[in-house]
Order: sequence, then structure tokens, then C-alpha cells
Amino acid sequence: MRWSQTLVAAACVVVSCTLAHVESAAALVDSVPEASALGSRVEPPIEAETLFASPTRMDRIGRIVVPVSINGRGPFRMLVDTGAAQSTLSPELARELGLVSGQTQLIRVNGITGTADLPAVAVERLQCGEFVLQNVQLPVVLAPIMADADGILGLAGLRNERLVVDFQRDRVSLEKSRAVLTDFFRVSAKRLSGGLFSVPVRIGGVKATAIIDTGSQRTLGNLALRDALNAKHPDLVSHQTDVYGATTDVSSGEMLLTPSISMGDVTMANVTVVYGDFHIFEVWELQARPAIIVGMDVLGTSRAFVIDFARSEVYFKGFNQGPLEIRHGLTSTRLAPGAALAANRP
Repeated sequence: MRWSQTLVAAACVVVSCTLAHVESAAALVDSVPEASALGSRVEPPIEAETLFASPTRMDRIGRIVVPVSINGRGPFRMLVDTGAAQSTLSPELARELGLVSGQTQLIRVNGITGTADLPAVAVERLQCGEFVLQNVQLPVVLAPIMADADGILGLAGLRNERLVVDFQRDRVSLEKSRAVLTDFFRVSAKRLSGGLFSVPVRIGGVKATAIIDTGSQRTLGNLALRDALNAKHPDLVSHQTDVYGATTDVSSGEMLLTPSISMGDVTMANVTVVYGDFHIFEVWELQARPAIIVGMDVLGTSRAFVIDFARSEVYFKGFNQGPLEIRHGLTSTRLAPGAALAANRP
């Protein structure tokens, strides 16, 4: 799916002198059409009028999409992700651009559930606003979580910019870091290895490290966090599910309606987290202590949020008292069956 040229001009105004990035982790989806890839379930397409910042609703997990030009062509729709430094292309886009050849390079991709060596193609120039990549090898990934998007734009290594996501105005931009935002709730953050952006959180009395991941559909927790929560809250109700990723590996997950997640003065309530022994926590060296990936099922319930890479701060607006409800098929008394999707983590 492509934007029309008329629509593109308006879109470029929004993201000119701006940036965006991408990646995804997991998504629990019920009662939606089956997809052929990996035998997993995908969300219905985002409505055409939502071009950039799609909020999380009771019937749909939000996502962030930006227009990107590749080798002077486009714009193409790419998912924004703060959890990935590596961008990826869909097989369809690689074929459309004539980038698939018999001499493809392989790039190792670490997914939520495992690792795979995937074919890569040479891209001369990738541009979103002022952000430019030149002469790079990008892996070609068949990830069901991308739905109708053309790829993933990963910018976990940003240093001087801030990402602004405004769900009310349907606007996504990456701009130079400026003064502290006074009309948002501020949360101090820090960088982990590989440029990951993390914030300290408290969940049901348990201290944990949270990765802010705009590309992750679902919020995921590791086993260390699950065990710590079960020790403090033995009455938590769980339900088993399968987690599918960009690789062929499938992991088992345990869904729990989790106690409120607190980041400083920001509290997010009624969050269903999928816990498991996920490969990505080992890659990030976060398997030994409580850790959580905060995905778009939570982030998309805010009115707006900002990630300031230069100041190592995250700002939220709109859910300081907690989102009204985040169920997506789950309640505190009845857990509906479902499958979790996990996309690539290069």
C-alpha cells in the first residue's frame, strides 16, 4: 500500500526535519483473519485516515508509521521502533525495488523467540526527513507483525534527537532535542548496550528495568519478573499462549493481568503482560533480573509521548492516572485464548 502523491506532500511536511524509527516485539490478537506467514494471526489493517500515530483502542493495538524514501523512490510505509538499531525491508518492497539477487548477503537477526540468518540487500540511500542512511546492507524479513507496512526503521542508537509521537494530532516527528517539556510528565531514563533506552519501573512492589519499544505490539516480561510477581501476588491468574517471531522458533508465553506499572509519577494500570523465557532478553543481558518491554498496547493509550535521546528522558501526556482499560481479549476474571506475535530484532 502506498500513499498518493498528493497525500505524500502533506506527509513530508509533517516529518521534514524529523525522524522516525521502528521495531516490534509481540502482539496478542483475537478474532482476526489468519495470515499465511508463520501460521500466526495479524491485526486488521489500520484505517486509511490514520497515517502516522495510531492509538491503542479496545479492539486494536496502536502503531507508528512514517514515510521513507529508498534509492530515490517512495515514499514507503515503515514502522517506527525505538528498540532496534537495524532497519529491515519486507520481501515485497525488496522485489519492487529490484534489490533481490542471487548474491545476497546474510545478516544474523535476533528475534524475540530465536535467531536466524536472513538474506540482506544493498541499499544506496534510505531517507526519512533529515535522517539518512547510505550504502547499507538491510535484512529482508517476512514478519507478520508488519501487516501492510513495507519495513522497519530502527533508530535505537540516536544520540541528539527526540522522538515526538502525538496520537491526538496524528503526528510523528524526530527533531533536535530542546528545552525540557513542562506540560508532560517526565521520567528519567538511561542507555543500555546497543543504544537501548530503558527506564526504572515498579510493578506490584517489584523493581524492574523497562525497555521503551514503539515497535513492540505487546508488552513482554521475562521470567525473573514473573517469578518475583508471583512471590508477592500468588493470586494472579495466568493463561498460556504461543509467541511467534520473525524466525521459525516458537516460544511459550504466560499471560498475566499485571499489577500497575509505575514510572516515576506515571502509572499504567490494567496491563496484560506476556511472560516467557524469550531469547531477546538473553541477547540484551536482561534475563537474570526483572525486566519488561513496554509496547504499543501501553504506549498507544497515552495522548502523546516523547523520547529525548540527548537528555535521556521520556515524557508522557494523558495517562498519569493510568489508561482506562487495556484488555485486548483479557479481563481479571476470564482470560481469552490467543496467540502472541513477535517480530524481528536485528
